Amino acid sequence: MVGDLATAEDAVQEACVAALVQWSAEGQPANPRAWLIGVARNKAIDRIRRDARRREKEAAALLEWEQRGTAQATDPLPDDELNLIFMCCHPALDPAARIALTLRSVCGLSTAEVAAVFVVPEPTMAKRLGRTRRKIRDAGIPFRTPGLEAFADRLDAVLRVVYLVFTEGHKASAGANLVRGELCDTAVRLARTLVALLPGEPEVAGLLSLLLLTDARRAARIDAAGELVLLDDQDRHLWDQAMIKEGDHLLEQALRARRPGPYQLHAAIAACHSTARHAAHTDWRQIALLYGELVRYEPNPVIEANRAIAVAMADGPAAGLVILDTLSHHPQLSRWPQLHIARADLLRRLGRNAHAQDAYRTALQLNPSLPERTFIIRRIDQLKS
Repeated sequence: MVGDLATAEDAVQEACVAALVQWSAEGQPANPRAWLIGVARNKAIDRIRRDARRREKEAAALLEWEQRGTAQATDPLPDDELNLIFMCCHPALDPAARIALTLRSVCGLSTAEVAAVFVVPEPTMAKRLGRTRRKIRDAGIPFRTPGLEAFADRLDAVLRVVYLVFTEGHKASAGANLVRGELCDTAVRLARTLVALLPGEPEVAGLLSLLLLTDARRAARIDAAGELVLLDDQDRHLWDQAMIKEGDHLLEQALRARRPGPYQLHAAIAACHSTARHAAHTDWRQIALLYGELVRYEPNPVIEANRAIAVAMADGPAAGLVILDTLSHHPQLSRWPQLHIARADLLRRLGRNAHAQDAYRTALQLNPSLPERTFIIRRIDQLKS
């Protein structure tokens, strides 16, 4: 409504403060969402009116509110959060910047969590977000609901936002829980809405397929004590077969379009895991080939590290370790706990227990989530005995 990110954020924060005070005294209103939006809108109007330098913006904003009326009911996007994601993924911003900003401002991830999914230090991400906000302010970049004709310029960024929300939910970067189910559920909901909106886009179907095939394993990833269970050790009877079936069907539909892309490849890799009846039946050679193809679309060291693990499973730990060792000095991956955990596992399988313990300790220093810390400490203790 305001067309300005900083004003909108300040207004919502002021509305939340007002809610804490008023609701504590008077009780929660019948429609909390409408109450917050109404109060935030009034706070924004007051702020704009107080700012003499924004008289033109005030007039434009008030005119827009007047013209909108009930226009939200006819917005092309029925999902409010998806609407905001498309709005925030503005093509005037650098792709990485618009994705990071959307994760922070719309999806509710903290700066530390956004930094984790980008595998960069938190101060670096904070500076990047600050620069993006200044660019929006200085260039006067407007935030408006895009029409369907503008979706194409924003779709790649929107898909990446949904994927990264799921990534943080599937394996939390910090905290007591390995899985943040609410983020996984949000990502699946957003992907379903996208499929309904754009049924002919194979990459959209590929993304939903990937999320379903991966999230189907959620119940088996943590044991009764809250500890991490590796993929090979999971009870596959706990996997959600309905989700796997739906994900596999979506992947088949997407592949028929003969327009391959990274999310279809990610989904194909997930299908190799989720459709294998037993761990020993997993086609690791096929997974390694798929990762090799995926590197063409996403030439980044994280994909290469995942390919190394698949190579290790297909051709032996020594072959995978050669690849991981070349990546271990990468300035980005050196701060990624999963790289050191993977190296430690391959070193352990090669009987190099002392080096494996060193790699596990390096991973511990990078503050993984509590379930991963517990797993690492248990591994170190096993290697000592």
